[in-house]
Amino acid sequence: MLWDDYAATWSGLHGGFDPRRANVLVRGWVRIAYGAGSWLARHRIGPMAVTTAGLLVCAAVPVSVWLLDRPGIFLAAVLVLVAALADGLDGAVAVLTGKTSRLGYVYDSVADRLGELAWLAAFWLAGAPGWLVVTAGAASWLQEYARARATAAGMSEIGVVTVAERPTRVLTAIFGLLAAFAFAPLITAATAVWLALAVIAGAQLTIAIRRALR
Repeated sequence: MLWDDYAATWSGLHGGFDPRRANVLVRGWVRIAYGAGSWLARHRIGPMAVTTAGLLVCAAVPVSVWLLDRPGIFLAAVLVLVAALADGLDGAVAVLTGKTSRLGYVYDSVADRLGELAWLAAFWLAGAPGWLVVTAGAASWLQEYARARATAAGMSEIGVVTVAERPTRVLTAIFGLLAAFAFAPLITAATAVWLALAVIAGAQLTIAIRRALR
């Protein structure tokens, strides 16, 4: 499948949002997933297997911090990157192999939320205050819940590309852990950045929902 065909199919599965017209970060993310997904599809690796592998890698993120302490923080950042690549690849493989399904969509969404929970648990183990970690996680989950409910009520699936979409949360987790590896107290700052972006994103999404459903 050529890139333009893939982008058109991907757009149809994401509420008409065209990755070719997205910002550099989102467009690059989808393009990388397309390239790597093509390789996996040729080797007959299914999307469910990729999702499961990514979820297992996410589970290893807090474990590495817990068991290895400071070296584990660096390893955790690497594992978040690997998990993020898997997250982008499962959908790409599904599109490229024609194996998209409602069950796979739900499984992928649940895996994303559980994965982010694991990353934030690693933030806590690395030294971030528990209340701040919980608040940051709740703000992100609320954004995704509101979007899902608005979609069920008739809004297009994306609604709006906020400042705290999945790629942004991935980068915050990776660079937050790397910063903590260099200087431990920075993990609190990284958690605060996660929360601030989630709050801004919530406001953006609220405006989009009001416009779409009024």
